[in-house]
Amino acid sequence: MSPRTTLLFALSVLIPALGFGADAPAKLGPNSDTEAMGEFSTERGARFLGEVSVKWTRERKCGTCHTNYAHMMAGPLVKESPELLEVRNFFEGRAGGWDKPEKSAKPIAEGEIVATAAALAFNDAASTGKLHPITRAALDRMWTIQRPDGGWNWFDCDLPPSEDDDYYGTVLAAIAAGHAPEAYKETDAARRGLDKLRGYLRATPAPHLHHRALLLWASAGVDDLMDKADRERTIADLLAKQRPDGGWCLTSLGKWERRDGTANPEDAPSDGYGTGYVVYVLRKAGVAPDAEPIRRGVAWLKTHQRASGRWFTRSPSLDHAHYLTHAGTGFALMALSACGEK
Repeated sequence: MSPRTTLLFALSVLIPALGFGADAPAKLGPNSDTEAMGEFSTERGARFLGEVSVKWTRERKCGTCHTNYAHMMAGPLVKESPELLEVRNFFEGRAGGWDKPEKSAKPIAEGEIVATAAALAFNDAASTGKLHPITRAALDRMWTIQRPDGGWNWFDCDLPPSEDDDYYGTVLAAIAAGHAPEAYKETDAARRGLDKLRGYLRATPAPHLHHRALLLWASAGVDDLMDKADRERTIADLLAKQRPDGGWCLTSLGKWERRDGTANPEDAPSDGYGTGYVVYVLRKAGVAPDAEPIRRGVAWLKTHQRASGRWFTRSPSLDHAHYLTHAGTGFALMALSACGEK
């Protein structure tokens, strides 16, 4: 039994006895832009993200970019929790069981391998700083399904910005390799795979600013993904999208058509995903935390957290559940942590 699993077992006994944790996911209302603002608290934000992540994992028993993968990446940057340990244990179980004979154990799609490897690697880096054996195996497996052109077959669920095109999954693989602890990117498998990935990027331009920003993030961990001019241009373009209120809006970063055939308004209100994502990426790109745009972005985040702890983001696809609010909350927490805010 791994140390994480041992701790999870102990917490599974302790937490229900204390009267919280086990039933917490059922208490939250729907993601809504009518929810009142609350007092700023990263602890409440982390609690919200943990609760929705556990709820999704228990009920759906799968990973998704907008909720439990986002939780895996953001959680350790705030603090460990019983919810994070439970979700981590789920993904370790998935990655460790992909070769079992049962059909239900197999990867749902090739994208699951990339997404799980990335989440585990990021989680390792932000928590223990050590590369877990299951994480290493997932990363190594990731290269075995890389296409000859250097890209990956990603989720095509018409759920932008993360489950919509192969470019996202390919750049996420670079983020996984570049942020994995113990110099994983220097292994033979990673070197060969990253060389092929660079070829894909040379032949395939980013479809919009959101994905250029994703590449900017990846370039902080892997060399030769962007040249200096492209990095500076992307930073300038991101800064130009900042709103007068200090925030950013997701739909100003890319043009995605909604499922009802309507266009997303580029002048929609600032939201949690847009603001958290841009502030975090700019910090990864080396923009100082005391730079005025960063300070204004942080101020927006600190004044637009909802009473539940979430930062609302309207789905750019359909007005159903606005699950992108969960990823937006994750990026808000990551951005605040990157700026030294507690």
